[in-house]
Amino acid sequence: MQRMFDILMYLYESYWHPEACPEFGQLTRKLSAAGFENEEIHEALDWLRGLESAMTGLQTQQPQKAQSIRLYAQQEIDCLGLEAIGYLNFLESAGVLKPHLRELTIERALATGMQPLPLEHLKTIVLMIFWRLDEEPDALILDELFVETDDRVVH
Repeated sequence: MQRMFDILMYLYESYWHPEACPEFGQLTRKLSAAGFENEEIHEALDWLRGLESAMTGLQTQQPQKAQSIRLYAQQEIDCLGLEAIGYLNFLESAGVLKPHLRELTIERALATGMQPLPLEHLKTIVLMIFWRLDEEPDALILDELFVETDDRVVH
């Protein structure tokens, strides 16, 4: 599963926006040429397909009221852990992550099947959501999302 996140970061760093990313067949060949294994590539591409599908579903959701409080189900707590939940609350209170994007982040975290999900993986998920939306958070938040800021690629 770690390698899946390596592939996601590779995509983030290699393609300025999702439209620049080749179709999955060609992307599979490019990732294979970059040294990633087929199983890892398919895992990452399946996760991206799930992201695309979940984003389509977002358009049908009712907007949440500003004073809403998010209560986490036990399955979500087990997957995310308290550190990641605190981090999501930080991003939301900073105005970076709107409620519908928080829900998308939680859904994509659950899709990994990891328990608990390491915080750096949650940060990768948030980055990939912004990448898919073709948006970039402000520089301070972007620095916060990168585990190693020396490796940061600004789009």
